Amino acid sequence: MLRRRDSYEALCRGFSWNIPTRFNIGSAVSDDWAMRAPDRVALFDYRQEGEAASLTYGELAERSSAFASALKARGVGRGDRVALLLPQCFETVIAHVAIYKLGAIAVPLALLFGVEALEYRLHAAGVKALVTNAQGLGKVAGLTGRLPMLDLLVSIDGDEGAGVDFHRLIADADPRFEVEETGPDDPAMMIFTSGTTGPPKGALHGHRVLLGHIPGVQLPHEFLPQPGDLLWTPADWAWAGGLLNVLLPGLYLGVPVVAGRFDRFEPELALGLMEKMRVRNAFIPPTALRMLKTQTEISKRWKLPLRTIGSGGESLGRETYDWAKAELGLTINEFYGQTECNLVLASCAAIGVSRGGAIGREVPGHSVAIIDEEGRRVPAGQAGQIAVRKPDPVMFLEYWQNPEATQKKFVGDWMTTGDQGIQDEDGYVHFFGRDDDVITSSGYRIGPGEIEDCLSGHPAIALAAAVGKPDPVRTEIVKAYVVLNEGYEPGPEMADEISLWVRERLSAHEYPREVAFVDSMPLTTTGKVIRRIFRDRARREAAR
Repeated sequence: MLRRRDSYEALCRGFSWNIPTRFNIGSAVSDDWAMRAPDRVALFDYRQEGEAASLTYGELAERSSAFASALKARGVGRGDRVALLLPQCFETVIAHVAIYKLGAIAVPLALLFGVEALEYRLHAAGVKALVTNAQGLGKVAGLTGRLPMLDLLVSIDGDEGAGVDFHRLIADADPRFEVEETGPDDPAMMIFTSGTTGPPKGALHGHRVLLGHIPGVQLPHEFLPQPGDLLWTPADWAWAGGLLNVLLPGLYLGVPVVAGRFDRFEPELALGLMEKMRVRNAFIPPTALRMLKTQTEISKRWKLPLRTIGSGGESLGRETYDWAKAELGLTINEFYGQTECNLVLASCAAIGVSRGGAIGREVPGHSVAIIDEEGRRVPAGQAGQIAVRKPDPVMFLEYWQNPEATQKKFVGDWMTTGDQGIQDEDGYVHFFGRDDDVITSSGYRIGPGEIEDCLSGHPAIALAAAVGKPDPVRTEIVKAYVVLNEGYEPGPEMADEISLWVRERLSAHEYPREVAFVDSMPLTTTGKVIRRIFRDRARREAAR
């Protein structure tokens, strides 16, 4: 854990890892607290109407142990993969904790996935048991015959079809459960990559991954926990951002976490939740923050007791950074990581580590650099690939049953990210773009993030994506796809206005030479814009 210091340099000097030889995520986030403070609230379940329900550490410890007993009685054991296809709710947490106590491997999956996406992941992971709800059961109903290893379906909505009642299993099971002895490198969870650049891969993490995340959570939340702290994120707990940036670290640190079920991010609903629950610490991805910008006079219409906002998953950009300072009175602390190695760069305005347009500096305990193709550090100000030096407690063990892809992820001692960036003289890293997202135009390499950030500052634009469109003269031109706010009409004049807006604020080589208007923006389950869809569309247009 980080101990508060007056400067970033002192913070780094005073930090060292202390990873125990025996560690189990399940007992660390439930039983350890239950022994000390069983009535301490671990989770709140938000309801728009009425009071929120709560779950104490004592209840979490008992119910998770009972569910672990029930799973074990049905043949689920150490190393078996158990998938969770659930929204933010108490049952999700109880199931996660039970799986870790059992020594099995949790495979979180998003309810937004379609049938084909679910089948691929369930088959690739060799899932033995699935915990879901009625909606999830409906999606997998026709898949069970094609998933030979899947022999147990559990539903939190009661007995239905092939699903066994989650709550009855707990009620009938022995709440006394001897937690499996696990070491830091024993597998605990498998989180699938988004698959935006090829088939999704299962990133396998050991129990140490939770300990590895703690400094990276404490830094952007300015030395969490502080008295009265309360965590919430709209990010799906099936994503590393929701699970490892908020849920599990909050439970480990004794900070209550709010569960809120939203089918999709709605700015007014999110603001209402934060006001009613008195959320102090929020992780809000950049796309969601840009959607919040569509609301006027937020500070007057909602009483928000926010102490910190952290953001990551894609580049935040200076426009949104400056907006939050002016509208919310807070400096957004941006951070960076990947499913394979998360929260290795971060900001912390409380000790002066903050710079608009940058994704942060090294979190104490991690070694991050910009490298070339040979694995050599490049000078400050020169573009290259963001990389993390191994060993690192937050780093994945391997890609599940894919040694070739695991090997390709490394260059010497550096784990490559596929993200292009620049590190300035002060150590701040500036995200440039994914390798496949970078636009090459007239000899310039252009990162789409800066263009999208600039576009989002235009009053007419709600969301934007920038991609390269093949061009016989310039190699590529910048093409923007935008979703307009209500009250604005698409057309040639609006397109010209948008292009000029970027040209005046960035440069003559970065402005979009073409602007297309779309009704909606395709997003991954983690809230990132799927540029690939627009990139493919632009290439088809160029080929005509």
